[in-house]
Amino acid sequence: MSGPLRLGVNIDHVATVRNARGGDHPDPVRAAEIVASVGGDGITAHLREDRRHIRDADLQRIQAATDLPLNLELAATEEMLEIALRHRPHAACIVPEKREERTTEGGLDADGLHNQLQPIVTRLADAGIRVSLFIEAEERQLEAALRLGAPVVEFHTGEYAHAFLDGDADKLARELKRIADMAALAAKNGIEPHAGHGLTYENVQPIAAIPQIAELNIGHYLVGEAIFVGLEAAVRRMRELMDAAR
Repeated sequence: MSGPLRLGVNIDHVATVRNARGGDHPDPVRAAEIVASVGGDGITAHLREDRRHIRDADLQRIQAATDLPLNLELAATEEMLEIALRHRPHAACIVPEKREERTTEGGLDADGLHNQLQPIVTRLADAGIRVSLFIEAEERQLEAALRLGAPVVEFHTGEYAHAFLDGDADKLARELKRIADMAALAAKNGIEPHAGHGLTYENVQPIAAIPQIAELNIGHYLVGEAIFVGLEAAVRRMRELMDAAR
């Protein structure tokens, strides 16, 4: 029996639009308040090394604005660890980060980076922050998450989203099965599986229907839709589609 599926809304790109003019409008805090008002389950924000969207000063304001849990996405660096320990978000999702990329282009190599990640995971967990690893839906990466003691993994759904856009039915089926199989394996091993990246109204339901997945994190698409229909309507529609899939 499927449990309830949470929707975490990533508000990074509200800040991207704000930063394009260098002022304070549109305010990502207002976006967080709207998400809370329409039944969103959490706020996700990625504080990047180059501060291209969310800025340091936004974090405390976002946390103060709503009672929703903050999922802070961050790179595995000492600077970001210290920021997380200072702000104490509900969750910290460790993601790969390259300065030249437009957006996160794949999962974290939790296996190859084990020694770098272990002290960071430990310090976050010791501070009472729920650690998540943004990984590919691969057994090797899931085993690494287990060794690291991460209670949550978020599966990168980018390849699935690309296959959907390309109309590649065979690849789409493979990617969906891969994510479903790894979600089942994660749950069997006591890790809570989440998913995100590239999810839209059109492609979200097969992912949402995977019974073990507990949370979807969706941002860019919702902020893009909000330009046309408003953020409230965009979040409500995504929520409806997710609920219908369950």
